[in-house]
Order: sequence, then structure tokens, then C-alpha cells
Amino acid sequence: MERVQEHAVTSEAKSPAGRLDQTEPALELLVHGVGGATPEEMLGDPRTVRITGDDTAAVFRRTADVDAESRPADQREGPIREAYVWCNLTSGNGTRALWLLLLPFMVVNLAHWMRPTARDRKRTVRFYGLLVRLAGLTLTVLLVAAACEVALDLAAWQCAGTRACAERHTWLGFLSPAMSHDSWWSRPGRRLALAALVPTALTVLLWYLSRRTWSEYESQQPMPRRAEPDDEPDRSSLGRPGFWYGRRLVARLRAAHTAAGLLTVAAAVTVSAVHFDRGPDGSDPLARLGVLLETALAGLAFVVVYVVCRRGRSENRLDQALDRRLVRRLPLGALLLLALALLYAGWSRPGWQSSGRLPGDPAFGGIALVQGLLVIALAVVAHLLHRTHPDPRAAMHGLGGPAVAMLACALGGVMSGGVSQRVSDWLDGTGTSIAGPPVLLTWQASVIPALLIVVLALCAGLGHRTWRLRRSELAAVARDYPGGRKDRARTARIASTRAMATLTDRGPLLVAVTSTATLLLGAGALVGAFTTDRTPSRAGEEGHAFVHGAAQTSQGLGSWLIGLGFILFVTWGRRAYKDASARRTIGILWDVGTFWPRAAHPFAPPCYAERAVPDLTWRMATWTRATGGRLVISGHSQGSVLAAAAAWQLKPAQRKRVALLTYGSPLERLYGRWFPAHFGPAALTRLHREVDCWRNLYRLTDPIGGPVRVSVDCGPEVDHEPPLKDPLEYGRTARHPLPAPILGHSDYQADPAFAEERERLLARLRPEVPPQGSSGRSSA
Repeated sequence: MERVQEHAVTSEAKSPAGRLDQTEPALELLVHGVGGATPEEMLGDPRTVRITGDDTAAVFRRTADVDAESRPADQREGPIREAYVWCNLTSGNGTRALWLLLLPFMVVNLAHWMRPTARDRKRTVRFYGLLVRLAGLTLTVLLVAAACEVALDLAAWQCAGTRACAERHTWLGFLSPAMSHDSWWSRPGRRLALAALVPTALTVLLWYLSRRTWSEYESQQPMPRRAEPDDEPDRSSLGRPGFWYGRRLVARLRAAHTAAGLLTVAAAVTVSAVHFDRGPDGSDPLARLGVLLETALAGLAFVVVYVVCRRGRSENRLDQALDRRLVRRLPLGALLLLALALLYAGWSRPGWQSSGRLPGDPAFGGIALVQGLLVIALAVVAHLLHRTHPDPRAAMHGLGGPAVAMLACALGGVMSGGVSQRVSDWLDGTGTSIAGPPVLLTWQASVIPALLIVVLALCAGLGHRTWRLRRSELAAVARDYPGGRKDRARTARIASTRAMATLTDRGPLLVAVTSTATLLLGAGALVGAFTTDRTPSRAGEEGHAFVHGAAQTSQGLGSWLIGLGFILFVTWGRRAYKDASARRTIGILWDVGTFWPRAAHPFAPPCYAERAVPDLTWRMATWTRATGGRLVISGHSQGSVLAAAAAWQLKPAQRKRVALLTYGSPLERLYGRWFPAHFGPAALTRLHREVDCWRNLYRLTDPIGGPVRVSVDCGPEVDHEPPLKDPLEYGRTARHPLPAPILGHSDYQADPAFAEERERLLARLRPEVPPQGSSGRSSA
């Protein structure tokens, strides 16, 4: 690779761009992409040293370049090279495996940032964010309710209250009236109070993870600066001073979601006791106390919803204020009500026996109904926003956010149902001793086979389309590599790689079909559960034999699939906890999903960009200010997104000292389509106009990177045309005596075009720092 770059630099000295001016230093700041890389790999030298940063994220140089600024004569062979390594932000220690539990929260947080581009519709934009935050709140309640279902209903209420089940699980013996001879803990209310410690611990764990990750990631303050005029429609919000500092909102949402989790536990305990107290064997004084407690729970729940609705993100300035009273008092108030609920449920109630399912099962149906209504309302709002300023490249015509929010709710339902089904099967080996989980969870599991059939049919159609595209690519490969004998197998491999790379562009279709089918099947499951109050197999007993058989098959297959998914989920998390390589693979998922700040859900995995973007901004600003030199920020894959975000955060005068070199970049192909309000055509065009120069390299074999499609009206062309060849040579040549590999998304620096474009960018950079607010551009 180094020989290729040396050759490119030598040839560049003879190019029209001219030899680089050696009177001022030049820096290339490399930013790796998904999956991470070592500084030795990025710098091509086994001897590297960290010059700034810590064990989580740092900037490295070659050992020989530590004092390179003082030796400008040594830069004749290229710029000073630095590598920013940020992979430990997403795949560091073993606790990252716990982030798998937060997957639905991460997905719903993505929906917040997928809103369409909107102009002069601030109220509609705020309403869109409000709906996503409410959807996130329902996911917290759903997860805690699932923990209550497992601990309170299945274990403490059903299994401990049934002799046959308790005898199989001796660890529940002290809670069983039959086995403990009516001991103090065997009373139903006290069993529930003790089991409530499990969902309470889960809520506290979520609070702790959110608070700890905030202190490690999101407490880094961006570089202070004044906000630029925000009245121009094409200015991206990523350039606002407070965009990468959501401290106040995260703290408020964390307090509200923690309180919501604790209130869910308190309600699960209280409703059961009140249900008995209102019956013929209940106590009137206790019933009145229960009503007061339910009123207090409802009142605090209203406050929680108000806090979630009241305030969104503040991006125009660094909002360092904290609502300390609210942040402290709201969870403490919920914890106090939970303590009162446990005390109330544990009060002696002669004659109270547990039978059937725990009262309160309709709560799952209520959560599912609210989630469906929120998703439909979100789709309506997104359509209105998209209609005001249509973007033909936007995924799903601006409906990507509602579709992803639907998938987040489905993930939450599958995880909740999977845990409940597996625990029920484990506790009730015979399948006859306990009633099992709520009917709705069984219905939701039963529609999974139908959903899989739809997805598999769509995948088959996409596969057939890819096969047809491969046939047309065979001729294109022959044109791209003229001359010489052709190897049919190698031509087929290149054509297949190109055809497979286009599947990324079919992502919106897959998400649209999956989310629509999920919404319709989920609605059917909800109607079936509410109208029959029986499992699908029992509900189909009175129908035709085919219907009964189909219901039994769907229920059995759905239970098996959801169990398999749960086992794979646990196995994956356990392996990621122990194996660093597996953790790095999972980290790729977080690289894409946790780029955005936590604006809709405080328990989502932390936003690494709130650490990485300030790091890059500070490094670029301090280096250009100290040396007055030229800087190329070179970003691969996700690193190109970080590079663009950091460039937006620079002051206008500093942007004019910076050039962008992106390769394998998803800026337009993924981010521009799925997040049009922030990476749409207008925002990318504005970025091209404000930095000094920008070049983008891509390959047809790359499934992630692509052209950025920036208009050439505002300066030199950004995309390298034609696309880079991959492989570099078709057959064996004097320069490549061994067959050149198909690189796809990796190793762009192996192409001579990389070094050539880097040198041209450095040559085009201005020799002086332009005045503040200058809008001139250098010529290509």
C-alpha cells in the first residue's frame, strides 16, 4: 500500500495541480469506519504513539512523526498522518453485551431523527418528536411490565400458588402455601411484594446504565461558539452549537422513564390487592386506601407523561442547565409510592388465594393499542412534513420514521413475549399446572410465522431481481476491463458482487413491507385476543378443522420460533460478554444505531458521536489555529459521517482550512435517504459550499458506500467519476502478478486514486485563513 501511495505522490508532483507548498504543514486526519481498526493498520506502521485522548478514543501518530511540525522539510513525501481511533466507544469492555437488552430503545430513538425535511413547520416538527418520545415511553412500560409478568404473575402468583408447580421448583417452596404450611411469606400479597424486587431492580439497572454511560460519553462539551444564522433553509441542524450536547433532555427523560418503570411495578402490585379488596371477602378500609393509592399512581403517571411531552431538544446553544428538582424528585416520588404499594399489598388479608392469571392482563393489550395509534399518528405527521417539501430520494417517501418506530414496538413485543413464553414453559413442564402468560402474548407469537412468510417471499423476490441484475452486470464487467482473455468464473464473481451491493438500495422496500405486515398482523392479534379471551388454538376449536389446525400450527410454531429467538439472543449476549471479537461484531450494529443523540429514549445505548464529534472538532480547530496549515479529514464508511458532522461544527473560517476526503461513504446512500432532514441534498450541498474542497470515492462493489450526489453548481465535482475499479486489475499483470482481490467496502487506500485525490485536495486548500464569514471558494 505504501508503494502505491509513494508512486501516487511522485506522479502528483508532475500533475497540473503542482507541487505542494512546503512552507506550511499539512495534516491528514484519518477516521476509521464500522468495525474499527487499529492505529497500526490505519497508519501503516507498527510503531505508533498516542498523542492525545484516552483508552476509549484517541489520536495516534507514527512514532517518527511525533514532532513533525518542527521538521517541514521532511513532509516532501506526504502530509503528517494522524489516526482517530474510536472503536472502543461501541465495542470496549464486556458490559457492552448488556446493550442488547436496549435494542428496541435504540431503534425507536432512530425514528426521531428520520423525520422528513420541513420548512416553516416548527410546530409539526415538535409534534413529530413528541409522538416518538411517547412511543419510547410505552417501550419502557412494556419492558418493565414483561418483567412483572415473569416475576409477579408466572413465578409468585401462578407457580408458587400451585402445589404441582411449586414441588417442581423447590426454590419457590417458602412462597407456596402448601409446601410452607401457610408461612408468613406465602400470603399472595407478600409474595407479590417480594417478587416486585425483580422488575424494580431492572428499572434501577436501566437508570444506572443510562447515568453511567452519560458520564462516560455524552458529558463531553463541544467547542464553544456562536450560533450561525439559522434562517437559511439549507443549513443542517448538525452545525448548531448544542446539537451534540443533550445533557438536559437526557436527564429529564431518564427521570421520567425511571419513574414510569417504578410506577408500572407499583401498579402491578396495587391492582391485584385492590381487586380482592373490592370483592365480597375484601375490607372496605383497605379498599378505600387502595383507591387513594391508585389515584396517587395515576396522578404521578400524568406528571411523567407531562414531563415527556413538555420539552424536546435544545440545540441552538449549549444547554448546561439541569432541572435538578425534577430529576431528583420524580424518581423518588415514584419510589415512595412503590414502597407504599408493597406495604399495602403485604397487609394481612385472610381468605385471599391466588388462582388463574394475575389481574391486570389487559395492560398488555392497552400498551399494544397505544403503540399502534402512536405509529399511525406519526405516519400522518410524517406525510404532512414530506408533502410540504418533497424529497424524491427520501426513503419510503418520508415514512421511514413511522416504519422504524413500528419495528421498535414489534421488537419490544417479541422480547417481552419471548421471555414470558420461555419462563412459562420452564416453570410448567407439563403445560397443565398453571394458566401461563397473557392471551395477547400468545396471539402475538402466533402471527410470527405469517410475518416470516411475508418476509421470505419478499426476500425471494429481491433475490430473483438480483439474479437478473447480475446477468446485465456481466456485460458491464466486460466493458470495464477491455482486452485480454476473460475468465467466466472471475467475471461472474465481479458481477455477483456488484449485484449484491445494490441490495442496500432495496432496504426501504424491505422495511416498508415488514412494518406494514407487522402493523396489520399485530392489529389482528389484538382483536383476536380481546374478542375471544382465549389462545388461538382454543379459539379455533369451534371452527372448521382446517382453521383449527392452522391455529394450532401457528401457535406451536410461533412459540418455538420465539423461544429459539430468545435462546439465540441470550447466547449472543453471553458470547459477546466473553469474546472481544464477537463484541466487536455487535459493535458494528451500535456504530450505525448509536450515532444519533438520545432524543427519544434515555435508556438507549449511548451516543458515541457526542464524544467523537467534539474530539474531531477540537483536534481540527486547535491544529489549524496553532500551525495555520492545511488539513484533510479522511473518513471511511461511518468515519465519513463523523467527519462531515465535525466539519459542520467548525467555525466558518476554520471550515475554509479543511478539505473532506470520503470513501465508502454512506452519507447520501443511507443517511441522506433515511435521515433527510439532516443529511438531505440541501444539507450536503451546503457542506460542499462551506468547506474548501471535497472529494468522494466509491465503488460499484461497495454495499455501503456510494456517491453523495452533490450539485456541481456550487463548486468542483465531489464524486469521483467513473467509480473506482474493483478489482484494480482483471487478471495477472506486471504490477499485480497475483490476482487482485475484490475489495468491496474495504481498503480504499490501496487504490492509487486515493493518494492522488488527497494530494489534489491539499494543493487546492487556501494558503491563508479567510476572514470570518467569507463565502468565496477556491478554484478546482
